[in-house]
Parts: sequence; structure tokens; C-alpha cells
Amino acid sequence: MGLFGISGIRGVANRDLSPEMALQIGKAVGRTFGGRIALATDPRDSADMFRSALSAGIMSVGSDIVDLGVLPTPALQYYVKTHDDVTGGVSITASHNAPEYNGFKLIHADGMEATREDDKAIENFCARDIETVDPWETGGYSRADGIEDYVNAVISHVDSEAIAKAGLTVVVDCANGATCPTTPLLLRKLKVRAITINGDPQGESPGRPIEPTEESLFNLIGMTTIVGADLGAAHDGDGDRTVFISEKGGFIQGDKSLALMAKVMLEERKGKVITPISSSSIVEDIVTANGGILKYTAVGSHTVVHKMVENKAIFGGEENGGMVFPEMQYCRDGAMTLAKMLECIAKNGPISKQIESFDTYHTVKLRVVCPDARKAELLDHFMQGVEDETSVSTIDGLKIMFDDGWVLLRPSTTEDYFRIYSESKDGRIAEERAEKYMVEAEAFLSGRIST
Repeated sequence: MGLFGISGIRGVANRDLSPEMALQIGKAVGRTFGGRIALATDPRDSADMFRSALSAGIMSVGSDIVDLGVLPTPALQYYVKTHDDVTGGVSITASHNAPEYNGFKLIHADGMEATREDDKAIENFCARDIETVDPWETGGYSRADGIEDYVNAVISHVDSEAIAKAGLTVVVDCANGATCPTTPLLLRKLKVRAITINGDPQGESPGRPIEPTEESLFNLIGMTTIVGADLGAAHDGDGDRTVFISEKGGFIQGDKSLALMAKVMLEERKGKVITPISSSSIVEDIVTANGGILKYTAVGSHTVVHKMVENKAIFGGEENGGMVFPEMQYCRDGAMTLAKMLECIAKNGPISKQIESFDTYHTVKLRVVCPDARKAELLDHFMQGVEDETSVSTIDGLKIMFDDGWVLLRPSTTEDYFRIYSESKDGRIAEERAEKYMVEAEAFLSGRIST
């Protein structure tokens, strides 16, 4: 596998990623972007080490650094987008990965996440010696604050008066991550009563697993019901995603919150909505029912964003809580997602009531250990087994549509796994179909069956 995965560069600090690698990456970034480059981190213990090494590499080739400190990735993206003297950015984060991980996510001058092609160019640069500049030409270092402008921008894109008048109470879980300085400020400015848990930045021992799942959010679920809050909300580590708990304490699956927000956006303006091929059918149901056009794309936030630009889409997102509001900026934005959901509740009532009419789809996600070298071979095997009359999509892997659901078979781009997703309104069918394809994948990889 290459240096970059589907979401930048990630690995365990001082095992997969070293300061020496960060120095080389910094040189490559400095040579590629030039000019003045903005940096931000989440609160991981290795953040300062990697920021120092990356900064040294960038400055050694003559580019300047503006250090924004601990800041959510979308706040960094907003800073880069709105400062003409900044040529790009690097978010030092491993997002939802465990505390021992870290990584680098590259940001263009327009605030958008770098494409696969950009990543490949940096990767090729890293593979060779990169010449440094003369001593009197090295880059400079400065600090700046990206919090206030970002929070104010989010507020300007929602009906803050309606939110304030609604007298809402929210319990928010910041995962001891990069949203600790921004989300509580946002809620205070929106005049929302906020109860914050896991609200102090911590690297080594966050109060919960960083990935916001139903299992990891039991404290948030309990607190939401105990205090009678209108909403519970949880971020991932770098703040580009938000998942929700209803006022009744119910964990809201990401596909339903995505569908609800698509409905809200389409009520404001008709247009196209973009989501990955792995998203639940509920998104297509709601988009179609509300006069929108749904376009599917490959898995990956940068792919969704670039497809949105290409299609002039009004909204886009993934079922993991990552939503993109182009009127704010072209990136997943956890704070914007939270503010927009608060507006939705203030205007339309309890979130549980709004989603109770949505159909329920059961999605099963399995994975099979599969070395990188055999992924194409396994995918080929599944493709050869598809009947001519079967409806399929090859946008990302192989998606097979049935009368009562679908199966998505796709190789992971970041790990040695082959992923199997199965969905149906009937949970038993979804499970049985997923198991069937997993057993077939294991049999093929072990040599028990062949193409």
C-alpha cells in the first residue's frame, strides 16, 4: 500500500509514523504548496512531536508556518479558505482512531481536502531527496487563532434567532478532542443551554472511545434523558462529524440523520444530493420523496465533496455523521451539522417525531481479512458470479441490487480487509445474505473454491 489512505496518512505514532517521516512529508508539502501553510492538531499526545517535525520540514524548504493550535479540521479548512495569504493546510489528526494513532490530512488553498491525485504527487515527492534552501531563505513561524471566525461563520448560516427562541437544551460529547474549544462556544453564542461531557482536551486517556458509536456513547445517552435535553450530540476526534441522540435517549443511526438533513435542505431549495454507494436506501427514499435527485459516488469524504462541486449539489454526506453544507464550505463539518440540526428541531419539533415515519432498513457490515494483492482477484470472482439480469453498480467495488435489498462488496483502501455490506428491511435477510458472501469470500481466499 502507498503512504496515503482514503483519509490522508495515518498510523501508530513512532511505529508506523516517525518524526523522520513527518520531516520528509513537511518538505514535500512545502515544495508543493509553497508560500504560507496553516497547521492545526487534535489533542493527541504525539501532536506536538509531529507538528514540530512537520514544521521543520516545511520551513527547511522556504515555506512559512501559521500555527492554529488545537482546532477541528473543518475550522482549519475554513481558515485556509478565507485567508488569501495561505496556500494550503495540514491537519495533524487521526480522526476517530485510537489515541496511539496520528496522521496528516492535506488541505488545498480553497479549503477542500486534497484529492487522491494530490496525495499521489506528495507521495512521489516523499520518495526522493528533497533539497533544502539556504540558511537565509528558511521559512518563518507564527501563531494565529481560528476559533472565533469559524464559530461566527457557522452561526451566520443558520437561523440563530429561531434557535435562541426555542430555549433548547443540548448535551454534547466532545470526545476530549479538537472540538473542545469550538462547540461549547458555538452553543453559548446560539443561546442554547449546553451540558458538556468529555469537554477537556486529552490525548492519552479520552473519556470514551473516539469513534462515536451507540456502544461508546452510553454516558451521553444516559445524560440526555436524565436532564431532559432536546438533543444529544457527539463528535469524533477532529470534529468533522456529529452523531445524534434523540430527546428520548435513542441513538439515531447516521443514515437517518443524513436523510433528515437532506429533507431539510431540499425544503429550502431543490437540487442534487450526493452520498456514497454504501449509504442506506433510506437516503434515496427521502431525497426522491422530497423532489431531489440523488447521485452516488465512491466511499470517501473527498470523493463526495468533489462530486458535489461537479454536480452543483445543494447537500451531501455520509452515514457516519459527516455532512457537507456547500453554502458554508466544501468539507464535512461537525459544528455546522450540529447547528443545522438545532435549527431543524427549533422549527420542526422533536427529532424523534421527525424521523418516526422513516422506513427502517437493517444494515449488516462484515469484513474478511484479505491481503492487498488479492483484493482485485476476489472482486473479480464476485463479478463473474453476477447474473446478466441482476442490477449492479461498480462505482466502488460491486453493489448487487435485489428486490428485497442490496449487497456491497468492496476492498478496503486502507487496511487488509474486504468489506461486505448487506441491507434489507428484513433483518434476517440482511444477515443471511452478508453471511453467505462472507463464507464465499473466505472459501475463495483459502482455495476451497475457484473462479
